[in-house]
Amino acid sequence: MIIEILKAVLFGIVEGITEWLPVSSTGHLILLDEFLSLDVAGGLGAAFAEEYMSMFEVVIQLGAILAVVVMFFRKLNPFAPSKTAAEKKSTWTLWFKVVVASIPAALIGVVGDKILEKITGKDIDGWIYNWVTVAVALILYGVLFIIIEKWQANKSARVESVDDISYSQALIIGCFQTLSIVPGTSRSGSTILGSRIIGISRPAAAEFSFFMGIPAMVGASLLKGYGFFDYVIENDITVPALAWAVLAVASAVAFGVSMLVIKFLMDFVKRHTFSAFGVYRIALGAAVLGYFLIFA
Repeated sequence: MIIEILKAVLFGIVEGITEWLPVSSTGHLILLDEFLSLDVAGGLGAAFAEEYMSMFEVVIQLGAILAVVVMFFRKLNPFAPSKTAAEKKSTWTLWFKVVVASIPAALIGVVGDKILEKITGKDIDGWIYNWVTVAVALILYGVLFIIIEKWQANKSARVESVDDISYSQALIIGCFQTLSIVPGTSRSGSTILGSRIIGISRPAAAEFSFFMGIPAMVGASLLKGYGFFDYVIENDITVPALAWAVLAVASAVAFGVSMLVIKFLMDFVKRHTFSAFGVYRIALGAAVLGYFLIFA
């Protein structure tokens, strides 16, 4: 039991670090599971373990997203008594933009997923959740980050503040978020990349990406959670207490680590480009390809 709890701590640390940096949290969790699988099935078999991990890798993101809510609570709270009427209106406007930005991913992730499963017999996860996809996406996005940062190097940002992002720009960023359905791309990486392409400053791009993560992660967690409980009820399974403990520990650790990482990233992007993350992605993707080509 202690070993699995320690593994949960490691999963939480990885989630808390990679959720907000543009390096793909899902990709890192898939890779971590390849080397350090959780053993919480308690004799329930491989099918349960697979269903559990599919849910676990998404639901622990709730811990990470809670950090955004806590750190930006006043900015995101339209009911704060300390805000003026104009500030409350501005907050509601920001939320409406986040909703607009969330529509494309919701349509592709929910509707598209069901259509694909009906036509092919496998959902999106069944087709693309593997180490090859993760490695290629890590490298491709790493190259794109370096290219776009060089392209934007001598250009002034057209939008400096998250409050100045327009509805049309929010929708464009939302379209980029749909790319994060592919593991290894990174939700924050996709949205930040899209933001930079249309001339939004790094701090504003990072902040808006944080806010977009709230409906995206809550929605994804609800869907995965529903799917897991449906599986459990349908098969009359009693989920081991260790499985719930591992999920709770990983989520709590993801929350604490996310608090530190969000602060780090907001300070980092004020003085540096995202190119360093591009180099990291390329190196990691190459290492993953090399490892699995040799040992798979």
